Amino acid sequence: MIHFDRVSFRYEDRLILDDVSLDVPEGEFCLLVGTTGAGKSTLLRSVNGLVPHFTGGTMTGEITVAGRSVRTSSPADLADVVGYVAQDPLAGFVTDEVELELAYTAEQLGLPQSSMRKRVTEIVDLLGLADVRGRDLAALSSGQRQRVAIGAALVAGPSALVLDEPTSALDPGAADEVLSALHRLVHDLGVTVLLAEHRLERVVQYADSALLLQDGKVTAGSPGEILATAPVAPPVVRLGTLAGWPGPPVTIRQARRAAAGLRERLADRAPAEAPAPVGATLLEASGVTVDHPGVRAVDGVDLAAARGERIALMGRNGSGKSSLLWALQGTGRRTAGSVSIAGEDPAGLKPGRRRVLAGLVPSEPADLLYAETVAEECAGADRDGGAPAGSCAKILADLVDGLDDGAHPRDLSEGQRLALALAVTLTAAPPLLLLDEPTRGLDYPGKAALTGRLRALAETGHCVIVSTHDVEFVAEFASRVVILSDGQVVADGPARDIVSASPMFAPQVEKILPGRLTVGEVADALEGIDADDDAE
Repeated sequence: MIHFDRVSFRYEDRLILDDVSLDVPEGEFCLLVGTTGAGKSTLLRSVNGLVPHFTGGTMTGEITVAGRSVRTSSPADLADVVGYVAQDPLAGFVTDEVELELAYTAEQLGLPQSSMRKRVTEIVDLLGLADVRGRDLAALSSGQRQRVAIGAALVAGPSALVLDEPTSALDPGAADEVLSALHRLVHDLGVTVLLAEHRLERVVQYADSALLLQDGKVTAGSPGEILATAPVAPPVVRLGTLAGWPGPPVTIRQARRAAAGLRERLADRAPAEAPAPVGATLLEASGVTVDHPGVRAVDGVDLAAARGERIALMGRNGSGKSSLLWALQGTGRRTAGSVSIAGEDPAGLKPGRRRVLAGLVPSEPADLLYAETVAEECAGADRDGGAPAGSCAKILADLVDGLDDGAHPRDLSEGQRLALALAVTLTAAPPLLLLDEPTRGLDYPGKAALTGRLRALAETGHCVIVSTHDVEFVAEFASRVVILSDGQVVADGPARDIVSASPMFAPQVEKILPGRLTVGEVADALEGIDADDDAE
């Protein structure tokens, strides 16, 4: 179905694809794996001709999809065989309303109105969009917009579907729904799916095969073969490697079958608790209410947070997490209630003072980036934050490798742009740091670097509140979890207690070894057991 024959692509002075040959057969669910900035988005966009027809650059070799040459076909010519969903769905919308956006592709294909209505309704039901069918796209949460973008690609009934980070903005339940829908398309209709995703723990169980993109080269194999040697791998694979399980297993079911001996070995050793040192109260919010037209996003939330706390704000898409963060920071709408940060109401402060008191990285990181180059953004962050020259660049280097200082921020991948926005905000080291989906687009090494930096900030007296759907990041980062539902707090407590009690928010390791949250915890426990055995 999708065939690359010795394809190379160079953009300006950078070689991104280097003599790539691959085949993705009809009805295959293929997972594309690679680090942030490896070129995954470039490879995906080349399947429907966006690269190089719209991006520029130089391409050699041949790509065919369903027998059609991408070189001699425009993306519009390929729309009936290739559906494409980009990292930033909002940038690809052409209408203002959900139903109109879903119908747009059908209109362009000239479908009769009765067929168009039937197809749109099927997509709405398939992706759980019935409750937002008549709403404006701008009023949707990022996860809801992601599902609309996937639906718009499916309306044309393509033979191949190419998706770039399709679950990055979705809560675990919504991600499972989308991936299950893709799985049905593959197995029931024979649709070919090529998908890139950093949250591999969500996707790998659905994949039939995998491609590793590294240094411009592509290696193909089964998911287990690829992830066993890849620089990025989900916790279940890293746990299997640590325990020496053959394979290693890539799904929870496989790992649980292999874990009986390890569970028995760890049974008498409780996880080492290291409670975060908590200082004086920094944030006090009482009765915070946020109303958007026709929607109460936040409904009377009370929240107190102390210096040193690492808080994960979780909940389904549309539960009010982003609205609450903006209200706490003071820039966003607040219909009722009060907020105090170190004794000041941020809503009454000038923007400069507000950013120093509470830094917020939005879910759309490009909103924070204004300079022409990465280097200029970093230099401006150093000046604005009163930090030594090079501070922002150092933080950025910790989060992502190989970023060109001269690149324009808009030309970066989604993950690279997020890392730059994070570095800009972290440079000022505000006492309250608010992050909205900060791991979106980051690979596992990038998330580990971010976790380490946020923990270090908390240890020096900062309070960090992160809105996220990334349960593996929460397991590594959070000391406390707050869960929202319909704008209200429904759970608030120590991270271990909250995530262990929730099938939806439990990390992979906890599902395999109850009571353990991370691979690091298991490694520490095994080291302790080995040390005890040696002492005996």
